[in-house]
Amino acid sequence: MTEYLTVTHLTKYLKLKFDRDPYLERVYLTGQVSNFRKRPTHQYFSLKDEGAVIQATMWAGAYKKLGFDLEEGMKLNVIGRVQLYEPGGSYSIIIEKAEPDGVGALALQFEQLKKKLTAEGYFDQKHKQPLPQFVSKIGVITSSSGAVIRDIITTLSRRFPGVEILLFPTKVQGEGAAQEVRTNIMRANQRDDLDLLIVGRGGGSIEDLWAFNEEIVVQAIFESKLPIISSVGHETDTTLADFVADRRAATPTAAAELATPVTKADLISWIAQQQNRSYQACLRRIKQNQEKVANLSQSVIFRQPERLYDAYVQKIDRFDVALRANLKDRITKARERKLQLDHQLIGLQLQTKIERYQDRVRTTSRLLISNMTNQYDGQLARFEKAQDALLSLDTNRIIARGYAMVKKDQELVASIRDVVKGDQLSIMMRDGQLEVEVKNVKNENI
Repeated sequence: MTEYLTVTHLTKYLKLKFDRDPYLERVYLTGQVSNFRKRPTHQYFSLKDEGAVIQATMWAGAYKKLGFDLEEGMKLNVIGRVQLYEPGGSYSIIIEKAEPDGVGALALQFEQLKKKLTAEGYFDQKHKQPLPQFVSKIGVITSSSGAVIRDIITTLSRRFPGVEILLFPTKVQGEGAAQEVRTNIMRANQRDDLDLLIVGRGGGSIEDLWAFNEEIVVQAIFESKLPIISSVGHETDTTLADFVADRRAATPTAAAELATPVTKADLISWIAQQQNRSYQACLRRIKQNQEKVANLSQSVIFRQPERLYDAYVQKIDRFDVALRANLKDRITKARERKLQLDHQLIGLQLQTKIERYQDRVRTTSRLLISNMTNQYDGQLARFEKAQDALLSLDTNRIIARGYAMVKKDQELVASIRDVVKGDQLSIMMRDGQLEVEVKNVKNENI
């Protein structure tokens, strides 16, 4: 009699076979990713080739260790175990490790991160900071025992002696290296005595240089307020730090040369050029001012200074005539008013009223005449003071008081600096003119 198995019994039997088969406990499989949709934790997708499809599962812990993102159509080499899912009667592979077929996982991770950061604008030229032309203190983020710091010190000492170097000893390879690089970049940016930073290390494999491909390092370089020169690896090595840095140098020596674009000798030559330019500019300015003085010395005003106040004297004369006429007119009107008051007083019947009005007339007249006289005296005094001030500008009057006027080639001599030994001078005095020759020049202030 035939014995029929239940579906459950058959599935359990097959699962037992799957679990005990050593060939299925560790499977090396190649396939193309299909039906992939990234989930928050565990990942479920398919692996397929030209003839078959198998379901694949990757637990969250294994997925986090990949180092790259799965993509639809990506060809993978995976290591895992095959299991049978009893409720569904289906089998699948549980993936423990995976790497891209034909390219390393780090290389793929590099390209994926580079693509992402490029899209976010981290490598745009508009974010690059210019390097300072002159530096006094440079920060270097690298290993304290490597050749990088020695090459930088040697180059800077040769090109620009006196530039200070501040080393931030940093782990540049292995676990924790990226975090140290990021931390020291942030520390350097907290200082106010640095002009720029050099971040670098020697050459090596992509694994050795990987710290400089970490996103936290790229972020720190991008956010740095100090300009950064990246010198990671050799000329053929390229990291994401090179793309985001303000400048990339192929070697530590090249980084030091970029940090000091001019040598000390170049700087001394530049200062000499600027000094000569300033000297020539001063000479041109002096010549222009000398020409202005020469032109002014030919002016009529300087040859006949009395013309400066001729118009003011005439104006004062007109004011004096007008003032005298006005004062005379007001005095005449005051006298007429007094006569009118006198005539009014004659008509008064009472002697007491006549006397009172006469007193008021006399008092008013005195006040009016006194006030007008004071005003005239004050204005006349101001006129005479102004006239004396103007007349004091007359060179003939100045000479008449005992002073002398010295001329050289018909030009006034204003300072002893304008005279040298052997010059012929004319000295104008109140009673004549002297022609002299300078025998010696002494200036107590020189």
